[in-house]
Formats: sequence, C-alpha cells, structure tokens
Amino acid sequence: MCPQCRAFITTDDKICPYCDTKVEARAVERRAPSDALGGLIPQARFTTIVLLLINTGFYIATLLYTQRTTGQSSFDPDSRTLFYFGAKQPQAIMAGQWWRFITAGFLHGGILHILMNMWVLFDLGTQTEESFGTSRYLTIYLVSTVTGYIASFYGTAALSIGASAGIFGLIGAMIAFGLREGTAYGSAMRSFYIRWAVYGLIMGFILPFVDNYAHMGGLAGGFIVGYIAAPTRRNPVMERVWQGIAGVALAITGYAFFEMFTFLMHAQ
Repeated sequence: MCPQCRAFITTDDKICPYCDTKVEARAVERRAPSDALGGLIPQARFTTIVLLLINTGFYIATLLYTQRTTGQSSFDPDSRTLFYFGAKQPQAIMAGQWWRFITAGFLHGGILHILMNMWVLFDLGTQTEESFGTSRYLTIYLVSTVTGYIASFYGTAALSIGASAGIFGLIGAMIAFGLREGTAYGSAMRSFYIRWAVYGLIMGFILPFVDNYAHMGGLAGGFIVGYIAAPTRRNPVMERVWQGIAGVALAITGYAFFEMFTFLMHAQ
C-alpha cells in the first residue's frame, strides 16, 4: 500500500504509479530477519511456529502429567500441575523461584485457552517478525512475558499462566513501530493495533479468570522495547547488537526451563 495515497501497489514498485511518491523498502527488507542469530533461524514464520510448538508441547505435557497424577483424562490441567510446571505464584517467586516470570508464559489452562492464544500468536507473531526481524521479535516477546508477569505478581495473588502477556507485548511493539514509522502507513498501523489492545483489555475485564495485569504489563514492556528496537534504516552494527541481546534472552529462558524441570523432578 502506498504510504501517501493508500493505493494498492506491487512489492516491485519503487515509485507509486498513482501519485509518483517514492516507495521505501519494506520493513522486512530493512531489518533482514533472515540474518537473525547469525542465520541460524531461516525465515520469519519459522520462529513463530517454534513458539507455537513449545507452547503446545508444554500444554500436552501438563495434560499427561495431570492424567498420571490424578488418573483423570481432561483437556484442562489441574492447578497443582500448572504450579509444578512453573505458573506464576507470588509466594513461590518470593521464595526465590524467579524463573516463573518466564515459564508462566508458556503454560495454558485449557483447550480454548491455548487455541485462542496460538491463533493470535500465529498471525501477530509473523507480522511482528516481518517488521522487526527475528532477533528483535524474540527479545520483545520474552521481555514482555517477564514484564507482564511482574505486573501480575504485584497486581494479583492468583495463580497465573498464558502466552497472552507476550502476545500483548507484540501488540505494544507494533503500536511503537507505527509511531516510529512516521508515515501514513505507520499511522494506520498504530491505530489498528491500538484498537487490538483496547478490545483485548476490555475482554479481559469482562471475561472471568483473565489476568489483565499480565496483559497491561506485557503491553507496556512490548511498547518500550519495540520503540527502542524499531529503526527506520538497516544498520549492520545494530543488527549484531540485537542478535546478542536475543541470544542472552534465549539463554536466560533456557536456564529458566532448566530450573523448572529441576523443581518438577524434586516435586515428584
């Protein structure tokens, strides 16, 4: 879409055939997502699919664990299982289990919960990665998961789980991206994702058992990181910096999962 006249044009057009406005390179071309982590991650949608598989894998694992420990077959893991697998629980976090700020974002409490989150993540995650590149995308998702559950930690004492903290972080990042673009296209994008955020928060207040503290914390964290991470021009040096930041975020996430597995083994 032409940023000036909003006409639909092809990706090969350098000049809009309708208003003669110069068309800049697409965000995905400016940010080189295929270069993420030294080229180890090959394409934009690949990363989102991996996140979907991790979330789905943990959901299946919690179902199997619930069945093994309770003898009942269900599509809803019980609260004890979710606690063992790393749900956000304030008392446990205050006892030193900081890793729950991360692991809680990969757990789900039922079939509708995970289907809804994964449906949104599949669509929104691909769009975010195409805009920011894989390294920034991963950083935004993981950081906003943490900020979401930090907000939940202070906001509610209830057990809390779900990828929606990271998903709201992606929404916040896309709002920031639209703000940084400074074009008509960026303005339209900003308005679109602001509506997403408003609708999502309203639904969170209407529906029971929804942790809107995690949503708001994720939204704020994603916006801040997204605003910092949204360059308007490709910069090879900054690409390397963000690859390093994403690598650190992945290493911390991996260690959090290790701590969770250690806790799970000791709990059995």
